Amino acid sequence: MRLKTFVLFIVFSGLLLSGIAQNIVKTRSYPKNFFRYPLDLPPSTAGSFGELRSNHFHSGLDFKTNGTVGFPVHASADGYVSRIKVQFGGFGNALYITHPNGFTTVYGHLQRFAPSIEKVLREKQYQQQSFEVDTDVPAFQLTVCQGDVVAWSGNAGASEGPHLHFEIRESQTEETINPQLFGLTINDHVAPTLSAICVYHIGDEPFSEKTTRQFFQLKGAAGNYRLAKPQVISVNGATGFGITATDMNSTSFNHNGIYAIELKVDGQLVYTFAVERFAFNQTHAINAYIDYPVFQASHRFIQKCFILPGSKISLYPQSVDRGIIKFTDNAVHEVEYVVKDVAGNQATLSIKVKSSAVTTSKIASNVSTGFFAYSKQNEFSNDKVKVIIPPGNLYDDLNFTYATLPEKKGTFSEIHRIHNRMTPINDTFELWIKPDASIGQLAGKGVIMNTDGICEGGNFENGYIKTKVRTFGDYYIRLDTLAPTIHPINIRDGVNMSGMKRLSLKIMDNLSGIKSYVGKIDDKWILMEWDYKTYVLSYNFDQAFAHGQHHFELTVTDNKDNVSHYTANFSR
Repeated sequence: MRLKTFVLFIVFSGLLLSGIAQNIVKTRSYPKNFFRYPLDLPPSTAGSFGELRSNHFHSGLDFKTNGTVGFPVHASADGYVSRIKVQFGGFGNALYITHPNGFTTVYGHLQRFAPSIEKVLREKQYQQQSFEVDTDVPAFQLTVCQGDVVAWSGNAGASEGPHLHFEIRESQTEETINPQLFGLTINDHVAPTLSAICVYHIGDEPFSEKTTRQFFQLKGAAGNYRLAKPQVISVNGATGFGITATDMNSTSFNHNGIYAIELKVDGQLVYTFAVERFAFNQTHAINAYIDYPVFQASHRFIQKCFILPGSKISLYPQSVDRGIIKFTDNAVHEVEYVVKDVAGNQATLSIKVKSSAVTTSKIASNVSTGFFAYSKQNEFSNDKVKVIIPPGNLYDDLNFTYATLPEKKGTFSEIHRIHNRMTPINDTFELWIKPDASIGQLAGKGVIMNTDGICEGGNFENGYIKTKVRTFGDYYIRLDTLAPTIHPINIRDGVNMSGMKRLSLKIMDNLSGIKSYVGKIDDKWILMEWDYKTYVLSYNFDQAFAHGQHHFELTVTDNKDNVSHYTANFSR
């Protein structure tokens, strides 16, 4: 085997595989005694930085809050509130504090904010007449000192349980950085767990679902692993390796992500992965890092230890030939894995490989429609559909395929098979579908759907329904002519609400999704909060709410401008 000699030029790249005393991989140093933990609870995490999630890397630490809400959240250092964000999903309620050392801390899924912060938020919400706001706060308007209570922990937004999501970002670049590198460590004496490896016989073709794979289960404990069935693995030509690995710390039974993977061949380091820091416009590149076809088929995470040519995420501090090894002799070679957590605990695996002929299976597929280069803009069109993929959105070259399936009842186009769902996209691509003539004057209500039942939206323009989608797959046109539904919970005409703390309804939409809602009492706009998990829309009565007779009205509009109204008179 011929492996290129790899020299790491610090002068040119600025990268340093450092941390010898700490036994961790990182490219730069971070201040260790500047930030404090955001909670006064013993630090325990349910989610680690860089952990593998569906369609993204986890961007912070999820601190446990004993399964409940309402714990004081403290400013991690002196600074000022620079941003307040309230959204239906995502972090729900989030706070951003900028610090004088060039970093910003982020606190997500909050129950509520400190009074001074809440006041600024309420002013902005009433000014914009919107529950959802994302507002930048002028520097030094809201200053905080380290340890000040700035919020209380919660379960808002797309949270799966009470916890505090915490991030440290570089203020200038907004890259998010592993908080444990700043000294906010979690007690951890547990080595990562390795469960399986995969050998990829890549050859001369782009990586895809057709790439030949061999899976091998592992055995071991206490950081030492081996093949469950000892053998010398046959390899030939361009070869890649992948591994399934998780980690735990000493404070929790949660299975989290690992910190770093090093791959060596005959003692030479050929690939390094480390979840030190990344930019948010790169986070979807998790789909280039994992074996995306396997994940789509079985929801199983295999971490590929070779880099697709179009992947730009900054989690690969080092590689030789993108981690793809060309085995060209008849010798036996040693392949070694070193998998580490951020505390320096490590697990190792050593296997033997030998060059030999590899039989690759041919997988039936649609005939290729065209060759798409990952580095260029690519387009495909016919008289019914158009696909436009901007440069940088493919991770590898692609033999693009297209086919049609018969139209189904209730649809207004054929089903267009845009390549297949086994190939990931970094961001979005444009999809235009021409509706059937039978759509008539209702074209403005047309939306593009995928066969998983997800509405991708769309606008009618120049004879096409046009939208942007994030995945390849099967798409067709439907109409959204139904208005959102409004289900009153504790409000009805004539009700006395004197003993109630809030007014509540549930609002939902069947297809294109809710675009806006406007609630009013006695013709004045009111702040109504919409809960992500229950779809309950509520208005909290304050102590100053006037007694007497009142008129409530609610208007809900979906993304195709279908409108529902609800009115009721009540007393209080």
